[in-house]
Amino acid sequence: MILLGIDPGLVQTGYGLIKIKDNTKNILDYGTISPKKSDSLAQRLNTIHEDISYIIKKHKPSIMAIEEVFYGKNVKSALLLGHARGVLMVNASKKSIPVFEYSARKIKQSITGNGTAHKSQVQFMIMKEFNINNSNFSYDASDALAIALCHFNQIKINEL
Repeated sequence: MILLGIDPGLVQTGYGLIKIKDNTKNILDYGTISPKKSDSLAQRLNTIHEDISYIIKKHKPSIMAIEEVFYGKNVKSALLLGHARGVLMVNASKKSIPVFEYSARKIKQSITGNGTAHKSQVQFMIMKEFNINNSNFSYDASDALAIALCHFNQIKINEL
């Protein structure tokens, strides 16, 4: 099974792919999709679309796990984030990849044991779990891997 975790965003979309075989977890790939800040909304969404299409075609994930929209004070930001999530989810749907959504609190709880953990704590746990020693390891990529790992943890819990 190959899990694709997505931390959506219009400036940076993190992605992380974890391969699960015989309960052994290995990272296949991770990184960020970074549309140009100067691009229009449509151009940014197209960049996200093209890049995630390539990633899906290359790695053929069996499941996508994506972070839910955070409901904050800024409605416009949530709406714009929804555009990016929509592009990502349609890409998965077109390839018949089931999509699972998790709240930021659920992801943090699953990875660190604390639903209010800081991004640096999530990143630290992901780096320890997968023995990553990359000084350029972005929060977006570590969050995406955390989302994929959160889904794996949910599968294990459901099996119990």
